[in-house]
This record gives sequence, structure tokens and C-alpha cells, in this order.
Amino acid sequence: MACVVVVMMAVETMDKTEEECAELSGGEWLGVNDNGVVAAIMNRKNCLGLIKNKKSRGELVLTALDHEDSVKSLNAMVKIQKDNYRGFNMFIGDNSNSYWIKSDEKSLDIECINISDGLSMITSHDRNDLNSSRIKKYLPKFSSSREPNPTKNEWNDWEKLLGSTYSEDGDPLSAMCIKTDMGFQTVSSSFIALPSSKSKFNINKPIFRYANGSPDCTSFKNLKQQI
Repeated sequence: MACVVVVMMAVETMDKTEEECAELSGGEWLGVNDNGVVAAIMNRKNCLGLIKNKKSRGELVLTALDHEDSVKSLNAMVKIQKDNYRGFNMFIGDNSNSYWIKSDEKSLDIECINISDGLSMITSHDRNDLNSSRIKKYLPKFSSSREPNPTKNEWNDWEKLLGSTYSEDGDPLSAMCIKTDMGFQTVSSSFIALPSSKSKFNINKPIFRYANGSPDCTSFKNLKQQI
């Protein structure tokens, strides 16, 4: 498998920071562990927020990162009690395998789908679902743009797309970078690039780029590696 680049955007209300949301919910929305396993979680449509007697979905990211490869992380997700959590889309991957885990509140079972090489986009809808106006507009743009080249520190095209506030229907929720009048907006964005499976992992570490703010006006910076 070639280099894996995972892109995530956090959308929250401005009265809560990303760190406060994680602390209140008892989990994380995105992470990469010492073995290069990446886990990220998103709300399904109409499943925003916590409700009584439901656990934080952020716990699932921590559970996934407690394993040495994506297959073992996937197996751990299959064993969870679905009804303990609100609906979610989850990504689990390393430099060998990637998976989309779908937990729809209308379904009895959790679905686990292998993600083949290529470009995928997941929001609160299904993977590459053109019923999402956000995916319909921006998936072709990402596909036709220049892909990031982590070894050359080239990220420009995708960084510009992440900062785009344009939406064809005028709905700010259809833009890549969300900004609404009620304070619900994109509060941070991240790139995680994993070395290819042919690379020596102890030499080529993952690259974690982070914009602590709306990406249309906040620069991305490489986070120092702790692994």
C-alpha cells in the first residue's frame, strides 16, 4: 500500500473547545498510536451529542488505539455493544489496511467495510455518498487536485480545499469549512500521513499536521512526534 493520508475536520460550537469536548465526553475523536494505527470517529446524521444512558463515542477511538494493528482494532469494534452508543461512522487504518465502520441507529448490526486504495470521503453520511451535498461538491475537487506529498512537505492543494467556505446551495453546512451564524463551525483540521508498508516504520514516523482553528484562516503546523 502507498502512503496513507488521513484528513479530519472537527466541527463544534464555538463555546466549547475541542479539548473541552473530549474531556466532557471522556474520549477522543482522532488519534494515532505507537504502531501507526489511526482511529477517527464522526457522528452519523441526526446523531449529534450525548443522550442519557449512552456512552461517549470517543471511548471507541481509545479502544481502537489500544491495539497493534488495524485488524485487531477492527475485531475489537465488532465486539462492542452497539446500543451503548449513538450512531457513528468510524475510520480505522494503518499502512496495510483501512476500514469504515458504520453504526446506524436504524440498523441492528454494525457494518465493517474494507476501504480499497484510492480516495474516500466520509461525513455524517455513508462513504462517498453523493446524497451529501458536501461530498457531491468536494469529492471531485479532491480527486482532481494534487495529492499531498508528505516526503516533500507538499500539502497546498488539500489545505486550500479544507479552507473552502463555498457551497453551491448557499448552505454553510455544505461547505468544506463550515461557518454558521449560530457559532457551529469547523474548529480544527488535521492531516495524518503514514509511511508506506515498504518503509521502515522506526525510521519513517507518521506526520501529524494540525490547524488549531478554522482552516480558512489558521495555518497548519507539524506536531512533534511523541512516538
